[in-house]
Order: sequence, then structure tokens, then C-alpha cells
Amino acid sequence: MSTLSKRQFLKTMVGATTLTAGQWSGLTEALASAGQRPAAELARDDDFWLKIRALYPVTNEFTQLENGYYSLAARPVLEGYLQHIQQVNAVSSYYMRTRQFSDKRLAQEQLAQLLGCSTDELIITRNTTESLDTVISGLTWKAGDEVVMAQQDYGAMLDMFRQQARRYGTVNRLVSLPNHPQSDDEIVRLYEQAITPKTRMLMVCHLVNITGQILPVRKITEMAHQHGVEVLVDGAHAFAHLAFSIADLGGCDYYASSLHKWLGTPLGAGILYVRRDKIAPVWPLFADSSVPDTDIRKLNHTGTHPVATDLAIQDAIRFHTSIGIDRKEARLRYLQHYWTDQVRKHPNITLNTPETPARSCAIANVGIAGKTPAELAKVLFDRYRIFTVAIDNANVRGVRVTPHLYTTTAELDTFVRALTELAG
Repeated sequence: MSTLSKRQFLKTMVGATTLTAGQWSGLTEALASAGQRPAAELARDDDFWLKIRALYPVTNEFTQLENGYYSLAARPVLEGYLQHIQQVNAVSSYYMRTRQFSDKRLAQEQLAQLLGCSTDELIITRNTTESLDTVISGLTWKAGDEVVMAQQDYGAMLDMFRQQARRYGTVNRLVSLPNHPQSDDEIVRLYEQAITPKTRMLMVCHLVNITGQILPVRKITEMAHQHGVEVLVDGAHAFAHLAFSIADLGGCDYYASSLHKWLGTPLGAGILYVRRDKIAPVWPLFADSSVPDTDIRKLNHTGTHPVATDLAIQDAIRFHTSIGIDRKEARLRYLQHYWTDQVRKHPNITLNTPETPARSCAIANVGIAGKTPAELAKVLFDRYRIFTVAIDNANVRGVRVTPHLYTTTAELDTFVRALTELAG
């Protein structure tokens, strides 16, 4: 039985719906109204971004300011995803045995292009945690090997290194990041001072999830490499949020991100980049003897999984690239400063995010004197119907606030009013 062409395959879909062009035409019309205006100017045009908001299924039940965990998929992406489910279901195992891997390769190629790496250095995973754990668990550790990381790193990654310490006798050396660094050198020195002759790896966040602080990854990587230390970058919140390529990060050895945060895919998609010369030493979690040790596909043997999510990645990339990363980053940074600039000087309000624009983008963290983070998150939702998340660890006490492209300045005005009322 020969493999169907894509056109023939689509014709075989029994009961599959046809994705209307309406949602995509809405995006085209909105972008046409933007013209050739600079990203910084367009970032302030609420009328334009209201047109973009109309392309998202935004709830009316509350104001969503916790988009950093999982952001909405745009309507064209969501409808494409539902269609993929129907199409695959219509022929089931036939698709899985004939088109699954070639279609996934197309998404992989597009993601590699966005990241600026070779397709043979990137795989599609389920999320950042899986990606980073693939590396951490896949390396051969010995007792006494040291790893440098920050208290502000993602909890699941700290847990994974704690497990390696219990299992192999490795040593974790933790630093604590200042919420308001004075310079890149201050951050670089902090990590460098923790390095010893036994240090084997340094894990660093591209963008700290609890505060939104952007770290100088390139400078940290170059410093670590001078000491012969590998660099593992947690980019969960940076990919499709900030304009960068892997080359901008100083030759980091490993990079991981989630696609359901800022690229806007359905849940269940992430990426792992492994620099070509670092692939061979990493053992796969699930054995695959069909590819050589130097082939990154050895790390991607996940068994049968929901392929519709992989297919929807291409839809999400189309939506993302149509808007453009420069426009996206400029709008997200504008929204964050729109509200933080209004409350930063309030005596009873503490911002745990750097003020300098280059050191943060969409995400910020705010606390109010006399209220625990949990109390603040609860009252914001109960009284004002504003959803945030409480953060109360690693020198950060407040709620994380994450607007997205569909967030309006009117919603942020309500949030600012709520903060000032609660702060007295």
C-alpha cells in the first residue's frame, strides 16, 4: 500500500470539517491595518490590538492575567487543531504508519528555523520540564560532580537535580538572584563565584518564571565555557516571547522551552535543542536502537502520542509569524510597563521585576504590604475577578502578572485600580 499524498489524504477524511478561511482572513485584515508602522509605535495602538483580541476565544468570566502558565490558542489555531483530531481519527492507524513522522518533521523544521538552529539539533517534546529532564537524566553523573543553579529556577528542575544528588552523589550549588540587578556583570559574577574545579554544569533561566527577569544568557554562557562548564538553559518563557536566536546565547549546550506558553499551541508541545557535539553523550530515557548515538532522534522515542498537537504547531507558527516577533515583543513589553509604571513608586506596593525595559518583557511580579501573596491573589479574584498566581519563595513575595496580546489596557486599568485600593 503506497503512502497517500497530502492532497489525497485530506480527500479521504470521513466526516472531517473544513477549516474556514474566516479566522485567517480576520488576521490578514488586522495586519493590513497595521501598515508599515514601527513595532514600538504599533504597540501603543489599542484599536489594532483589539482586532487581534477578536481572534482569541477570551473568557468574559474574569480577567486572565496568568497567561505565563498556559496562553490561549488563537481561534484559527484552535479550529485547525480540532480539524486535525478529526482527520487523524478518520483513518487512525493508517495516518500513524504513513504520515506521522514526515508531518512532525515539517513542524520540527519550522521550529528550528524560528530558533535559528539545525533541524538535526532539535526535537519536539511535551514541555520544558520533559526537555530539561531528558538532558539531566540522560547524562552520566558521578559522585562529587557539581551543578550551579539559582533558587529562583523552576521548582521541577531543582527537584530533578536534587534527585540526581540523592541517586549519584552530585552536589548542587545554589545562588540567589537579585530582583533588581545593577548590571549584567553583577549576575555573571554571581554565577562565576559558585563555580569550582568540580563544576560540570550550570543551569540558567533565560527568563525567570516567577519575576519575569531576563538574564544575560550569552555572557553567562561565555563565562561558563571559559571554565569548561556546560550550560543548560531553561527557556520556558522566552521562546516566541522574545526576539532571539540560539546564536545570540553564546553557544549554549542545551535549550528547552514550552510551546503552549507564548507560541500558542494546544497543550502538550515543547522543544529541546541539543548542540550537535553534545548529542552523543546523552542517554535516551526510552531506548531506540533504530538511530545512531549521534542522532538527536534517539531522544524522541515517545511511543504513541496525540499527533494532532504536533500538527497544530504549524498553525501556531503561521499565526505567530504573521504578527511578527518584533511586534509581539514590543506589545507585551508595553503592556507590562503600562501597569507597572503606574504603581512602581507607591509606598505600599513592591515590584519584584527590574524596571529597565531590556531586563523584562510581559511578566512581572507585584506584592502589597500587609498581604501574603496568597491573600493578594485571592482578593484580586474574589473582589475584582482578576486571575493571577501567588509566588512566595526564593526572595519573591507577590503575585505573578502576565498579560498577553489579547489583554487590553482597560483590563490593566482595572488591575491598577485594584492594586491602589488594596494598598491603601
